[in-house]
Amino acid sequence: QVHLVESGGGLVQAGGSLRLSCAASGSISSLIRMAWYRQPAGKQRELVATVTSGGRTDYADSVKGRFTISRDNNKDTVYLQMNSLRPEDTAVYYCNTAIPGNFYSWGQGTQVTVSS
Repeated sequence: QVHLVESGGGLVQAGGSLRLSCAASGSISSLIRMAWYRQPAGKQRELVATVTSGGRTDYADSVKGRFTISRDNNKDTVYLQMNSLRPEDTAVYYCNTAIPGNFYSWGQGTQVTVSS
């Protein structure tokens, strides 16, 4: 069973950057499309970015041009580089597969707080 551990969050001022990591305790299938999600306090979880096994990426409009998702299949790790952060990016960030109904167990997430 795969367990996901997200890290790299923190408190940052608007305009700053953070790099999130998602490490799997088991082996992430190199064939599976992976994603980052976020959940602002009191709101539903939303999809932020996805990356295919071949490295093709897709982004929510709200983060396009500011966030970059990547993966290292050898390390079973997925990354999210976040630049030009805004207060509205404040949320708990999670990684998982990009396939509803085929999720791994959800991790604890990592809190990102952007101050204005």
